[in-house]
Amino acid sequence: MSQGKVYLIPTTLGENNPMEVLPITIKEVILQLRHFIVENEKTARRFIKKIAPELPQSELQFELINKFTEAHQIPAYLTPCMEGVSVGVISEAGCPGIADPGAEVVKTAHDKNLEVVPLVGPSSILLALMASGMNGQSFAFNGYLPIDKNDRKQALKFFEKRAKEEKQSQLFIETPYRNDKLVEEVLQVLQSDTLLCIACDLTLPTQYIKTMSVAAWKKHKVSLHKRPAIFIIHKN
Repeated sequence: MSQGKVYLIPTTLGENNPMEVLPITIKEVILQLRHFIVENEKTARRFIKKIAPELPQSELQFELINKFTEAHQIPAYLTPCMEGVSVGVISEAGCPGIADPGAEVVKTAHDKNLEVVPLVGPSSILLALMASGMNGQSFAFNGYLPIDKNDRKQALKFFEKRAKEEKQSQLFIETPYRNDKLVEEVLQVLQSDTLLCIACDLTLPTQYIKTMSVAAWKKHKVSLHKRPAIFIIHKN
C-alpha cells in the first residue's frame, strides 16, 4: 500500500481574504484532504470554510497539536498516512513548522519515512526580513525574548553584539499586547546607531514596515498594541 503525504498548509496572517495572499494550489490540496492536524479546530474549520466552502465540514477529522499535546500522541496522528491517506497540517497563522508546534509533526513524519510537502504561503519572518533592508544572507530568528526584565535587557545586548560582530541580522517577537513596552525597552537598551526594523500587520490593509536607527525611532511614535509584529536589529 502506498503511503499518504503530509501537506504543510499555510494560512493567512490575519483576517483578510485567503485568496488575496494564498495560491490556488492551497485550495486544490485542501479539497483532497479529510484529515488535518491543527492548533485550534475552530479556527482551522473557519479557514477551510473560507478557502473551500464546498468541502463538507462533517467529513473532516481533526487532531490537535499545541502546548498541551504530549509527544507520544503525535505518531498516532499520522496513522492515516500509513494507511495511504494524506493529512494536512495547519498553523494558526503563516507557515506550519516555522515558530510553530507543527514542526514536531514534521519530525515524526520523517521518522516514519513519510513524504512531507511544504506549500507556498506567507511567513511573517521572511516577509519582514525581505522588507527590512537588512542582511538576508545571514540572519537568526530568536523567538520570544525572556519575560524577566533583566534577562530581556541582557538578551537585547547579546543580539546587538552578535549583529555587529557577525554582521547577522537578529529577529525576535513579543506577545502583541506587550509590543509597545518592548519598543520602549529596545530604545533604552540599544545603541543609537543600531538599526531597528518594525514590521507589523504583514499582508493586511494596516501593514506597517519601517527601518530606522534607534536614535531616529526615539523621535518617531507608532502604536503596536495587540498588532502582530516582527522586530529586527542590525549593526554595521
